[in-house]
Formats: sequence, C-alpha cells, structure tokens
Amino acid sequence: MTNTGKWRDLDKLLSRPGNLVNPGFEPSPELKDDLGEYTKVLVVGAGGLGCELLKDLALSGFTNLHVIDMDTIEVTNLNRQFLFRLQDVGKPKAEVAAKRVMERVSGVNIVPHFCRIEDKDLDFYREFNIIALGLDSIEARSYINSVACSFLEYDSDDKPSEETIKPMVDGGTEGFKGHARVILPGVTPCFECTIWLFPPQVKFPLCTLAETPRTAAHCIEYAHLIKWDEVHSGKAFDADDPEHMQWIYSEVRNWHSSVNMILIVLLFILLTLAILSQALKRAELFGIPGVTYSLTQGVVKNIIPAIASTNAIISAACALEALKIVTACSRIMSNYLTYNGLEGLHTKMTEFVRDKDCLVCGPGILLELETSITLQKFMELVGEHPKLLLSKPSVTYQGKTLYMQAPPVLEEMTRSNLKLPLFDLMDKMSKDVIHVTGMTNKDDKKTSCLRKLRIVFKGVDGITDVDMASGA
Repeated sequence: MTNTGKWRDLDKLLSRPGNLVNPGFEPSPELKDDLGEYTKVLVVGAGGLGCELLKDLALSGFTNLHVIDMDTIEVTNLNRQFLFRLQDVGKPKAEVAAKRVMERVSGVNIVPHFCRIEDKDLDFYREFNIIALGLDSIEARSYINSVACSFLEYDSDDKPSEETIKPMVDGGTEGFKGHARVILPGVTPCFECTIWLFPPQVKFPLCTLAETPRTAAHCIEYAHLIKWDEVHSGKAFDADDPEHMQWIYSEVRNWHSSVNMILIVLLFILLTLAILSQALKRAELFGIPGVTYSLTQGVVKNIIPAIASTNAIISAACALEALKIVTACSRIMSNYLTYNGLEGLHTKMTEFVRDKDCLVCGPGILLELETSITLQKFMELVGEHPKLLLSKPSVTYQGKTLYMQAPPVLEEMTRSNLKLPLFDLMDKMSKDVIHVTGMTNKDDKKTSCLRKLRIVFKGVDGITDVDMASGA
C-alpha cells in the first residue's frame, strides 16, 4: 500500500467539513502533517491497554509519542499484550513496545521511559499536548490526574484558562467490561471528582476465613493467609517476588537467563498448586464448590481476567477521542463511555458533573501566610492542614525546586532553603501558586499525590485578611 493510500481515510476525515465537527475545526489536507509534527502524546502504561493505545495512536497519524512504564514483561502477559514475544520476558515493557510499533508503522517515533511515573518531574509532563492513560491502578491514575490538573490556571473569575488545560483520555478494562473517558481539567470531571466510581478492594475478615467460609475465594484466602504461615513460619508469601525459592534455582544459576525465568515461573506454579491443594481441602470440608487453579491465581495475586478484545475496543475509543481533541474534527464525548460485552453488547454514555469544590482540579487550596514563615514551617503546616495531611512533602514553585525529599543528593542541595522565608523563595510575590508533592493516607494505604496551593501573603500590596471559607 502506498503512503497516500495508507492515510486515505484519515485524510478524508481531516479535509472535509461536517455537521458534527467542533466550532474550531478548519478542514485542511495539511492537518495530518501538522498532527504528526506539532502534537506530542504521552502514553502511561505499556500493558494490555497500553500496547493497543500505542498501536492505535501511531495508526491515527500521531508520530511523536512517548511511553512510560515501570514493569518488565512476564510470561503471563503474552496472551493479551500482543507486542511482546517469549524472548522478551524480563525486558522493560516500554522499551519493547516502542520498538515493535516503530518496526511496523513507518515514520513514527516513540521514546520509552522505563521508570516510575513519580520519577519524572512536572517539566517532563508539561511538554505533552495530551496524556493517554492505559493503567490498571487507581493510585497511578490519581497521581497522573493530579499532575495534569497542577498545570491548570484560573483567571480572576475562577474560570479555567484554556491554554493551561492538559487534556487526558483514560481507559480501563475488567474482563468483558471497560470504560473510556475524556478529562479536560477545569471543564469536565477529573479522576478525583468521580473516584467513587471505583469500588473498594474486597477484603475478607479473618474470622470468616477461619471459622465460617462461604465461598471458594474464602477457602483460597484461608490457604494463602493462614495455612501458608502455619507451614512456613516466618516466611511471607509474595506472589510476585518468590525470594523464598532463591536457594532452589541458585543451583542452576549458570543456566541461560531464559531457562532461569522459566524455572521461576514453574516454581510459582508449584506454589500456587500447593495453595490450591489446601484450598480444595478446606472447600471439601465445608461443602463449597468452585475452587479452581485460575481462581486461586486470581485471589492470591488479585488478578482481574483481561480480555484482548476488550482492550482493543476501549483503546480504539481512547485513540479516537485523542484525535478529536487535537484536531477538533468531531465533538468529543461527554464524558464517560462504558462498555459491557459480557452478555451481548451494551454501551452507554454518561455525562458526569464536575465537583466545583474538588481539591485537585479546582483553583487550589487557599493558604494565608505571614511573610516571615520559613519553608520548614510551611511544610509542617501542609502536614497539619485538614484538607492536605501530606507527609514527606517536596515543594516546587514555577518549575523551580524549593525542597526535594529524595534522592539524597537533591535533598542535600535544597536543604539550605528550609530556613529561608517562603516569601523570599517565591521572589517576594504577594500571591501565587505553589505545588507540593507528598504522601497521603487513603483507605489505610499510603499513596503519592500532588496538590496545588494558592499562597497569599498578608500585609503585601494592601492584602489583608483573606476570606478562607473556600480553602481552610
């Protein structure tokens, strides 16, 4: 197929007017070239959904892509993460995924980042025009959401400035179900506005597991949490890092690395079978059916079955929304699509309403401070504020790091700022926005978060006591 034929349908879409286009759409044959030259997209996650997103975005005319993922490829990924092969096991997902897509789609450039999303600073995320999320973690989604919302600025009427909006498209799948959504911070609900959509993780009371099990999952968790500790006292079971088996495969440490990896997988299977055996005995004792090997894996590793076709459908929806956001060739979705392929096919569009008091996508928490307050004292206030309660905070102002908790070399470089007045560190501005990153407790679990704070210094440029009703 010629290069012209390859992009025929995209050229038609971008060069013709229509009734469903956005008001700002200007059809042009050059629009596709501009899409590749001036648009920079970040894909967060290179798993089942991330692989599909990279492929779909590359085939939709996006040629400047970045992908970030901290994971390496496992054998269990190969059935649905189609960019990976058996020889890739143990390699970084981001690097392999980027390489495979560039091999198949000419003209696209994908830069991989094999690291945690928290390892990148705000300036890294600032350079992208749009962020596409292919994550399976609520905590990771929440962090990226807070980063994108941190760029948002409001005018004097508390209306979002259009040029500071960092669009996001978010997809998620769970078996035959999935969702795709568009997040325009300050305009549509952000992730935190609708955090209630995600059900809490199921936890079983130990008394139920030990005394009155009622389901197959109860039996498996009994073997996992109680029986394992009885047999292997003092040795915690880790489904992802079987260090307690190190002495077994150390005997063959001179084997080829792929043999080592296969041995580790086989040993994990044996461990799962051991738990399955105990679970079956428990289920037989109480007359409970349904204990299987796959269910045992799911309960022990908290696995939600992934379906390749669901990933493909949700990814296509996300990639199309990204194209619509950047080119305005059609109206974007409003604003949450759900898909259910469990029984037949069902899709639904729901328009959720933004929470005007959201701590993440709102104008920011207002803090009224004295000009004499030091950075150290300010950080203590951040830890005590009822709406923040951030521990181990790091502080940045207009891209400049005022204090960084880690790594040690940066902590040492910024430590001298702790004794300086925050007013001086903010170039003696009477009011401005500052960003604080730290740890917070959510559902008894520590998670990273980023918060935007509106700082007002009393007694500067005629500023007196500020109404703190919206911020305190």
